Amino acid sequence: MPLRIASLNRQIEKNGARLHRAMLSREHSQGAAQEASEAERALLEERRLLKEAQAKRQAEGKQPRHKHAVFRTTKPTKAPKAKKVPKEHAESKAPKAAAKGSKPSRADKIARKAEALEAAKKAAKKSAKT
Repeated sequence: MPLRIASLNRQIEKNGARLHRAMLSREHSQGAAQEASEAERALLEERRLLKEAQAKRQAEGKQPRHKHAVFRTTKPTKAPKAKKVPKEHAESKAPKAAAKGSKPSRADKIARKAEALEAAKKAAKKSAKT
């Protein structure tokens, strides 16, 4: 069943206006004591049916709606990873200072310079004597 969006308020309003005109014309021409005409009774019946339909729609609107089933796809399960076998430790590595090897420290550089200066002084003195 398709959902109805339009409300019945406008139809009830139009019916009420037609009913009011019919009642006024009857009262004006025949008097207030006169019974309702066929047209008035038909309009009253139509108004009653419209109000019943409106009440029914409002009652249906308050009911919980049917929810469609939602199918979700799941990812396939992965096989568990094999446990790693721990490796045997190799002999301990050489200390980091020795690993640097070719890069002497600042103190070593200063000591070498001092030795070189002393060697140069001694060499100069020896050559002067000879």
